[in-house]
Amino acid sequence: MHESEPLLRELLEAGARGYLLKSDARKFLIAAVETLAQHKPFFTGCVSETLLNAYLTKGPLADGALTTRERSVVQLIAEGHSNKEAAQILSLNLKTVESHRASAMRKINAHSTATLVRYAIRNKLVEL
Repeated sequence: MHESEPLLRELLEAGARGYLLKSDARKFLIAAVETLAQHKPFFTGCVSETLLNAYLTKGPLADGALTTRERSVVQLIAEGHSNKEAAQILSLNLKTVESHRASAMRKINAHSTATLVRYAIRNKLVEL
């Protein structure tokens, strides 16, 4: 419904992989569902243009800083909890935890759980 740049940034930081304006729903809803089902991002042209303009004028979406929720998920993973356990502890859906974990890993350029744990230790998210 909204195409404001701050809202789009917030949604992307929360792990959104697609966004469809209410005004575009009739035209793109089926394509959006099919694309997202293939684990590919989907943004309409108007949303893509807003994001591109924001990137070109303000730079990347994040400087690597994790959101509070991403930090919580990373902390629990580093403490040895599974995604499922983290979801239960944080009272979140498993997919939401997986999304936060993936977003955090992308932001810190981690390609394994070991790298995620190393990040958590270096940034004092867990104690040894």
